[in-house]
Amino acid sequence: AAQQIGGECVGVLLSGMGCDGAAGLLEIRNGGGWTIAQDEATCAVYGMPRTAVKIGAVKEQLPDWKISQRVLLAAARVNKKVQNA
Repeated sequence: AAQQIGGECVGVLLSGMGCDGAAGLLEIRNGGGWTIAQDEATCAVYGMPRTAVKIGAVKEQLPDWKISQRVLLAAARVNKKVQNA
């Protein structure tokens, strides 16, 4: 997604282990997309979100219950940007 649509992409990283998701989120952010990671307080496992924060891939950290609302707002912003292009 990051390579094909770049700044028009919204990436979300939820609870989990490893680093593959963090690397993908960084690609989205570097491409100009909006990136969100689940915060530590609401994660069952904060491994991958922590890695994403460490490498600078995250624009926002939110509790799980706020992520869907933020995704809708970010998508609306991207949609407006696309329509105005």
